[in-house]
Amino acid sequence: MLFCDIMFLLYLLYFEGGHFMFIEASDNHGKKSLRLVKGQRMTLENGKKVNRKQIILTLGPMERFDDGMPNYLERLKESFKAGKPIIKELEPYVEKKIDHKIHTIRFEEYSDDCVGSPKLFSHCLIERIMEELELPLLFRTYKFNSKINFDLMGFFRLLVYGRILAPASKIATVAHNEVYYNPILKPGFNEFKIYDTLDFVYDNRNQIFKRINSMLMKKSKRNTDLVYYDVTNFFFEIDSPDFMTDENGFFVEDENGKPIADGLRQMGVSKENRKQPIVQMGLFMDEDGIPISIETFKGNTLDHLTVKDSLNNTINNMNLKRFIFVGDRGMCTGINCLRITSQGNGYVVSKSIAKSNDETKQWIFNNSDYIEKDTGFKYKSKVVKRTITDDNGVKRSFHEKVVVYWSKKFYDHEYYENKRFLDMVSKIIENPNNYRISKSQSKKLSMFFYDKYVNCTTGEIIDASKLKPMIDEKKVEEYKARMGYYQIVTSELTMSEEEVIDTYHGLSRIEDQFRVMKGDLQTRPIRVKTEEHIIAHLTICAIALIIMRIIQNKVSKLLKAGNKHSNEKNWSYGMSAAKVIDALNKWQVDKLPTELYRFNNLNDSNLKTILKAFDIEIPKKLYSKSELRSIKTGIKIFDN
Repeated sequence: MLFCDIMFLLYLLYFEGGHFMFIEASDNHGKKSLRLVKGQRMTLENGKKVNRKQIILTLGPMERFDDGMPNYLERLKESFKAGKPIIKELEPYVEKKIDHKIHTIRFEEYSDDCVGSPKLFSHCLIERIMEELELPLLFRTYKFNSKINFDLMGFFRLLVYGRILAPASKIATVAHNEVYYNPILKPGFNEFKIYDTLDFVYDNRNQIFKRINSMLMKKSKRNTDLVYYDVTNFFFEIDSPDFMTDENGFFVEDENGKPIADGLRQMGVSKENRKQPIVQMGLFMDEDGIPISIETFKGNTLDHLTVKDSLNNTINNMNLKRFIFVGDRGMCTGINCLRITSQGNGYVVSKSIAKSNDETKQWIFNNSDYIEKDTGFKYKSKVVKRTITDDNGVKRSFHEKVVVYWSKKFYDHEYYENKRFLDMVSKIIENPNNYRISKSQSKKLSMFFYDKYVNCTTGEIIDASKLKPMIDEKKVEEYKARMGYYQIVTSELTMSEEEVIDTYHGLSRIEDQFRVMKGDLQTRPIRVKTEEHIIAHLTICAIALIIMRIIQNKVSKLLKAGNKHSNEKNWSYGMSAAKVIDALNKWQVDKLPTELYRFNNLNDSNLKTILKAFDIEIPKKLYSKSELRSIKTGIKIFDN
């Protein structure tokens, strides 16, 4: 047998070059004055050794601090030496002493101990965030009042941890129970209870979002003056949508003998151009880029039709004060704007220029009254009266502010994206006989056709030589003229044009939410089948995204604090979700043959940044299990 003795030496901190600090009382006009002094043993040029001292901190007259008890000065000196000074001002100067410790650890060759088995420790940060959001308390309360007899919170933890650290199927997520340094579920659990946990999440999803919101309001001063909203969709790897079935499980058919579509998974306009069933999801986000809530819809639901139910089912139940709804032109219908203002809130939404009336277009492209900020940006606005028929069939009028602007940067981007297509249009106009058009090109090209040449009734095939007059060159020129222009409408009549534009631009952050959900959190393809489990799955993904944003915002705050030139309106997250996930997966502990643990990968730059953002200090030492628990409980999530 061969044994290897590994010695781990922890060094004594603070003393350097013979320096030390002490308290002394000097005489100041007959009164004792306290001060902190640093002493040093020095060697002069002649070789003589002398003592020198330097005043580090002047505290002032001792009578200001004396508590009236005997031997105050002696007690003060002893408290400072012990590292717990009775004068608060001395706390930053106490000596942090670490005793010499030597751990002897014996490895027997060919034993299992010779092979490392690092376990994740990073879930402790995720858990602390969930605790601060009071999710464990909420789950315990609901479980106590129900007949649930399994580890509900344990399965929920695995769902959230796994979605952030290692997205996988539900059963595979349960199998990850052993990758954490302290397994989440105790032995003997039933892995299929993960689906019962999804049922619970589905039933209580609104209460979960409401609790998260109230805790963020209380602990991080969440600002919901602006509420951003957008819609995306997620695909399923199935060929057919959901159909209505009877009690025997057979499809219910319509009068033409076709199955009637029913359920969430429906064919619709996929954001990723998939030819598979999708589910729509509307997401609300606050000004800090943290999701507020989500709502789900059938895959064939149009974006603007989601606004009413999304507001009524989630946001309106959170007791928010007046907010401004910020959305894109897919949400800009008169009835939606009227509903929002009728509830006492406001809106800032973009509006299609192409679908505006001729009078509005003429005003937009009239350059005479634009305000030019520089050569690459100009804007103008006006207040208009709008009349809409409400949900009760009553015509109602209200005023809104219309802001239009032109941006050279936006123009260049739009022109670059459309250049190949516009070049193709020019070639068709010049020589239609020698140009082949793909199916996708013809669909986009149809916006330039003369309507009178389209004959859908007879199905007449028009000779290629007659294609040229089908393209309305005036429409092409109008299309080019709109490049670089944007139109925004708002209920906030006193808001400045620049503030309206800046407020709307914040909506771009919500696209990043969708990218993270679809990419880093691997929300799709969705593999669960029932409506309840689909909605619960999206809820879990949204909770994971909230936790991710809390971590990123903490990192961003740290980085901004160290950058004097940081722009407070910069919407950067500081560290990408991919880097956060990679760093968290490197935060591991390795159990040694004794009951001691050592941390791995603490020199990883991104992990160091995350730890510093949360003021997590991990000295280079070995840790007992109780010390690991202390690290976790000591993590402070919010500043307040």
